[in-house]
Amino acid sequence: MPAGELITTDQRGRSGDDQDIQRAFQILHEVMDPEVPVVSVMDLGIVRAVRWLDGHIHVTVTPTYSGCPATEYIESSIYDALQEAGFAKPKVIQSLDPAWTTDWITEQGRERLKAYGIAPPVGSSSKRSLLSTVTLVECPNCGSQDTEQLSEFGSTACKALYRCKSCLEPFDYFKCI
Repeated sequence: MPAGELITTDQRGRSGDDQDIQRAFQILHEVMDPEVPVVSVMDLGIVRAVRWLDGHIHVTVTPTYSGCPATEYIESSIYDALQEAGFAKPKVIQSLDPAWTTDWITEQGRERLKAYGIAPPVGSSSKRSLLSTVTLVECPNCGSQDTEQLSEFGSTACKALYRCKSCLEPFDYFKCI
């Protein structure tokens, strides 16, 4: 048996319970997004389900968008974290339906984005807010709403580049998707 392997019966699976699910959730709160390392996969709301199935922990994730370059890294980070915590052969399943939305970012995630210098999404992903032409984005540095968009795209495709007219600092805005 290779080093680090659990007993053979655990490789085929074992019965899990609510305590296992809760422990998995605790672990997932520690798996950070590689592009914004102050928010966890739980803060972003990309973890859609955690359940025990066929003797193993199964985690369903929805990427922030289907072309996100960090998706594979995030999925392997989730797998590695669960395996290091003693879950044998965890399953990470990607689900694109329903599509992820910024509405799924937790309040803690929004606060962490702001503290990191990224303006969290404003409004919701409803069609009404997507059709709105004016979005008042608050500067995460000084709190002013006297800001302007410099570019539709910021450091990543899911962010836009803004500048505060009060403190003159540029900042990323996590677009409402």
